[in-house]
Amino acid sequence: MNLYRVGDKLLDKDKIYRTIEEIIALRTEGLSQQEVANRLCIDRTFISRLEGIGEVYRGGKIGVIGFPIANKVELENLLQEEGVEFHLVMTEEERINFVSQKSGVELLNDIMDLTAEARTCDALIIIGSNYRIKVCEALVAKEVVGVEIGISPIQEDVYVDPEQIRKLTKMLRRDI
Repeated sequence: MNLYRVGDKLLDKDKIYRTIEEIIALRTEGLSQQEVANRLCIDRTFISRLEGIGEVYRGGKIGVIGFPIANKVELENLLQEEGVEFHLVMTEEERINFVSQKSGVELLNDIMDLTAEARTCDALIIIGSNYRIKVCEALVAKEVVGVEIGISPIQEDVYVDPEQIRKLTKMLRRDI
C-alpha cells in the first residue's frame, strides 16, 4: 500500500490511481462525465478538471521533432502521408553535422528559427531521449507528446515504430 498522511487524512495513492484509471476507461467507452460521476459517486466537475489536466491536444497544426532516428526516410514519408505540417527528423550523423559545421552564431540563429517554427504548432511529437523531451517542452511552451527512445545521451540511431507515430498523429488530428 502507498499510504500518505496529509494533515489529519490518510490517503491511499493506489486507490487514487485506480479511480483515475477507471474514470478514463469509462470515458473512453463513451460514458458522459455525469454518467461516470454517478457510477463512481464522485463530483462531475472533478472529472472535468482531471480531463483538463491531462488534455494534450485539441486540433490544429502538428509538428514532429526526432533524433537520432535509424528509419528517418520511412518516418518522413509517413509524416508527409499524415499531413504533418512541420517535421525535423535526423540521424545521429546528421545531428552531429548540423551542430559541428556551423559557427556559433549560425547555430544559434538556426536553433532560434527552428524553435520559432515549432512554436507555431499546436502540438508537437518529440521523439528522443528523456532529456531532449524535457528541453523541447521547456523551449516551445506548447503541448508536447514525448516518445522516449532512450536515456540521454543517445549516441546511435534508434529505430522508431512508424505505426506508433501514425497512431499518435491520428489521435492528435481527430479533433480537426
